[in-house]
Formats: sequence, C-alpha cells, structure tokens
Amino acid sequence: MLPRLWTHPASAWIALLAAALSLGVVWCFGDLSPRVEGDFFFSEDDPQLQASQKINETYPSSPQIILRVARLQGAEDSYKDRIEALTTELLEIEGVVGGYSITTDDPVRSPLFGRILLTPDTAATNIVLSADETDPEILIPRIEEVIDNHQAPELGIVMSGVPVIVELIRRNLNRDLIVFSLAAVLVFGLLIAAVYRDIAIVVGTLATCFISVSLTLLITQAIGVTIGLLTANLVTIVFVLTLSHVVFMTANWLRAAEGHTDRAFAVQHAIRDTLEASFWSMTTTLLGFASLLIASARPLRELGVAGIIGALTAMAIAYSAYPSFLGRWAKVRTSKLPAIATGTIPRRAGMVAGVAGVIVLLLGAGVVRVDTDPGLLTYFAEGDPLRDGLEQIDTDGGSSTLDIVIRDAEGARLDSNPVFEKMQVLQASLEADSAVGVVLSPTVLLEHARTLPFAGFLSLEVLLDMASTPQLGSVGLGYVTATRDEGHYFLRMRETVEEPSRQDIMARLRANVVDAGLEPVVIGGLYDLQAQLGELIKSSLRLGIGGLLALFLVIGFIVSRSAMTTSRMWICLAAVPVVVLGVFGHLGVAVDIITSPAANIALAMGVDSMIHLVVRVRTLDAGGELLPWGRALEQIRAPVLRASVIICAGFGIFALSTFPPTRRFGMAVILGTVTAATMTLIVLPRISATAGRSGAKA
Repeated sequence: MLPRLWTHPASAWIALLAAALSLGVVWCFGDLSPRVEGDFFFSEDDPQLQASQKINETYPSSPQIILRVARLQGAEDSYKDRIEALTTELLEIEGVVGGYSITTDDPVRSPLFGRILLTPDTAATNIVLSADETDPEILIPRIEEVIDNHQAPELGIVMSGVPVIVELIRRNLNRDLIVFSLAAVLVFGLLIAAVYRDIAIVVGTLATCFISVSLTLLITQAIGVTIGLLTANLVTIVFVLTLSHVVFMTANWLRAAEGHTDRAFAVQHAIRDTLEASFWSMTTTLLGFASLLIASARPLRELGVAGIIGALTAMAIAYSAYPSFLGRWAKVRTSKLPAIATGTIPRRAGMVAGVAGVIVLLLGAGVVRVDTDPGLLTYFAEGDPLRDGLEQIDTDGGSSTLDIVIRDAEGARLDSNPVFEKMQVLQASLEADSAVGVVLSPTVLLEHARTLPFAGFLSLEVLLDMASTPQLGSVGLGYVTATRDEGHYFLRMRETVEEPSRQDIMARLRANVVDAGLEPVVIGGLYDLQAQLGELIKSSLRLGIGGLLALFLVIGFIVSRSAMTTSRMWICLAAVPVVVLGVFGHLGVAVDIITSPAANIALAMGVDSMIHLVVRVRTLDAGGELLPWGRALEQIRAPVLRASVIICAGFGIFALSTFPPTRRFGMAVILGTVTAATMTLIVLPRISATAGRSGAKA
C-alpha cells in the first residue's frame, strides 16, 4: 500500500507543500533567537547556581557594566568635562540604577573608589554602572547609543561586564545562526546536485531536511524547551541526521532501480535494505543525546531533549517524505562511480590498519590536554578590536566576578580589631594574586569610611552600623551580615592570565582565606560557575561518549551477530571522539559548551556508516556471498563518501565565521566526519575481511 502512495502523482507535491508550510510556521511562530543569560547556562534549581543565589540574597548587588574611557589626546580638564557629560547621560538610561566615575567620587582620597575607577594607565579611568534586571539585549544597545554620541578622536571608550559579554555572545550566535546555517544549506544543496546530478534528489533532500528541522524546532518549543544557546547546533545536527538517512536510502534505491522498471518496487526495496541500519543508527544517536539529560548545565539538558526529538523526527520524515521524490521524480540511471568488481579488499590491509592505529594513538594522546574550561574572552576572535577592548579592561582589573563569603575561624565578630586585621591580611594576599584584579571587601569599605570627617574617632562597629543604614544606601550590608558574623569579598577575576585551571586558582584562594585565620563559608559568582561548567562539560563528554560506546557494544552485537565484529566496530567507533578531542588537545583548541555537542555529530556519523556497512555484510553473507566485506564495501563506499563530502563542505564554511565557537564547532564536525569515513571504509573492512562472520577470505 505505502509504495503505491509514494508513487502517487501528488505525493512529491504534498511533501514540498509540507516543507513550505513547516518553514512558514517556524518563521512566523518559532523563536530562534539564542538565549544567553548571566547565570551562565544554569537553571535556578541547579545546585551549582544555588550557592551564587544564596550569596546574592544575603549580599544584594546589581550587575555591573564597566566603561574604560582613555584620554587619547587633549587636556585633562577637557577629559574630565567629557567624563562628566558621559556619566550624566549614562545615568539617565532606563535600566541603569546607579554609577560612579571620577566626576562623582574622588578616587584619590578613597581606597574604595580608587580601586574601581583608576587603572594602571594614568590616561584612562573607569565609569562603573549598576544595572537592574533589564534584558542585556535591550539595555546594551541603549548604552552603545550614548557611547556613540560621545565617541571622539580624543576618547577611546570600551565596555565590559557580564551583561556586555552575554549580549555580545548572543549577537554572534544570532548572526551565525542566520548567515552560516543558510550558507551551509546552500552548500549542501550545491554538492548534492554535483554528486547526484538530479534536481529531484536535490529538491527532495532539502525538502525532507527542512521538514525535519522545522518539526523538531516546533515540537521542542511546544513542550517548553528553550533551545537557546545551542539553537544553531540543533539545526545543523538535525539536518545532518536526516541527510544521512537520505543518502543511504538513495544509494539503495539507485541500485534497486537499475534492474526494475517498477518504481514502487524499487522504493520498497530501498527502504527494506536501509531501514534496519537506519533504525539502529537512530537508536544509538538517540541514546547519545539521552546521556546529556544527566548534565547540570541547562543548555546541555535542553540539547539532550531536542536531540532525542530530532533523532526520531529525522528518521520519521526521511522514511515518510523522501521516498515520494524517489517514487515520482528521481532519475533511474546506472552509477558512474567506479566499482570493485571482484569484491576484494586491497592487499597490505594489515599494514594500513596498523598505520591507522598508530595515527589514532598519537592523535589521541592529546585528549588529556583538552581544555573544557576556556576563558570568557575565547568566545571572541584574537585581534578583533572588540576583544582587544575586553582584554584591556580585564588586564586592568578583571572581568569575571567571584564572591567569597568568609567568617572568623574562631567565631569572633567581624567588627572586632583582631578579625579586621585578619581580613586585611586576606585583602593583601588576594590582591597579590596574579589571577585577581579588583578586590572589594569589608576592609576596603571601612578604609573608605575612615576617610570621612571625624570617622577616625569611631569604632569599627559604629562605622559598619552607619554604613548599613538606609540613609547611606545600606552599602554595608553588601559586605557584612547584620549579625557581623560573616563577610563578603567581591573579586573581579582576570581571564587573560595563564593558569592551569579555574579550579586550581580557587583552591589557591581558599588556602589564602585559611592562612589568614579565616574560614571560607561559600564561594559563588560567574567565575565559579564557569569553573563548574568546565567540569560539567568534561563530565558530559566522558559519560556521554563512554555511555554511548558501552551501549554500542549491545547494539553492535545485535546488528552484526558476531562478538568479534562487534569488538572491531567498537574500536573503530572509539577512534572518532579520540581523534576529535585529541587534535583539539594538541592544538590547544578550547572545547566550550557551544563546541562540545559536535562530538555527538561525529559519533552519529561513525555509528551510521559502520552500521550500514555491517548490516550489508550480514545480508550478503546470508545470501551466500563469498566475499561479503569486499562486496559490501563496494556498495557502501559511494554513499559514505557522498555524505562525508557534503557534510565536510557544508560545515567547512563555518571556518569563515568571526565567532570562534562556531569555527571550533565546524572543525570538530569535519574531523569527526573524516575519521568516521576512514574507519568505515579503510580500517574496519581490513581488520574484519580475513575473519568475517562467514569465515570467508578476502
């Protein structure tokens, strides 16, 4: 019944209409704008974020935006006038609740304002703004408009702070989602046309992929999953998953159609030959995405849900929509690609496999050097003026916030002189650390308070009581609790320093707290969240890839029905993430949260091609073929190469992006795809041909 439906005159037109409608619905009702938030990718119920939330509740503060204003030329008096005008206009912006500059407070007399307003460069000072909860997507353009109005040859103005970095990352993602996803689709289409030279296959492939991607996006949004940061990755992942089913189905259809004039029979034959391998490939990919559900980072969990939906959708659409194009419009022709007529495996197979193994081991040695904890500035290209400005502010006083809550190791009050001396020791040790920029603490607040008239005659307790009153803005409560048993150190950490890891730095800071005779109560802030995110990425890679490889032992045995073949498949599949991560480690390329899902695509490609090859071997072996590996390789080589070339070229254009995570993502997919094709077409057949399930010799 179904084969006749696929050959119905209206079937292909219905599929095209479905593609157009699905794209239209996504365009009108879908939200593809990436969401990047200041909590750095954790949801409110995540334990990683709860520490930071507890600090924010105890010591209320607002997100800070730092403007570094350098005097490039002109007199100092003119510079101050410009700073005053700029500060006044910035403070009038809706969403800005406060701010400081050298024209609102004297940084020379105040230890507090001297730390936050002055820079190592005497020709530059800071303007520090406090923002409310206004979305950075709305607030930052308002600030940029004011900056543009004051930008002049005499001034050099750059901006940083968590809201700024968040908005810049969002803009880069949004641009790449539009530009490079569309460009990748164009490249996919051109290459499909070049490979198959059949407009029906080109239109059918693109229409099928469009339906899959659109349906995945609509379903995920309907169930309340915000794709957010990984939206661009989801689009490309689902496109590739669908494309893989289509390529192998097309190859089997071309082979079946060569000997039969009945198009319905050819379609049915192609689906029968492809379905089992596609099902197990989809299952393995689905389980790989399911492994992300245990991650604490919200975007990884959301990608896990969306990936599961995408894997199911890709297969369902590939087997429901695409056959109609084969059944009605695709040309029936003899393949022009050279074939291995004898079905033999080339000689020196052992040597080739051995060389491949050595290469994998050498490349894999870089896995231990993979950096899953890159600095915030690695999200921006080196040499870009935007990054140069961020680096300048970071070098001056840091750009990533870290909160340390302390108490006295002996339980004494913080407003006692002995504890105050301990806090001074901690202040000095923190400021001496190369990874630490600006440090604000109860000691800095009290030193500032002592600059006020007659304050030198008042005790620490009285000074803190005064600073905590509403008349002074309750500023003291941002640094000490009302009971004076705990204190808050606010640090701006440098992202540009060369350090082993954030975890090592924070361990060093904890040791400084203990050495000062104090006790760390809780540590939070963006810097801490980034450190935990790096550990979560590393954990998700380890659990996700390890779990997928473990599950593949079961699926591989079901597919091959041979323990030896399963073990060989497993070794070849394991080489894919090893090569990708190893190359990244050797080259010092960061694996950030945007790049990390590329490992799933690489594994999906490896699983897909290997399963199709082994299923074909088993089918030929059951049919009495004397040389099943060689004959299967002859039949599978073309679709694997076609899919690999199309995917590599499509993702190759990501290298043109000015956004480093997009470039890294494309690079990872290309590495994984090339490795998967090599393992499938060269290594696996050669290590299996002389000991296949049938025992046949190649």
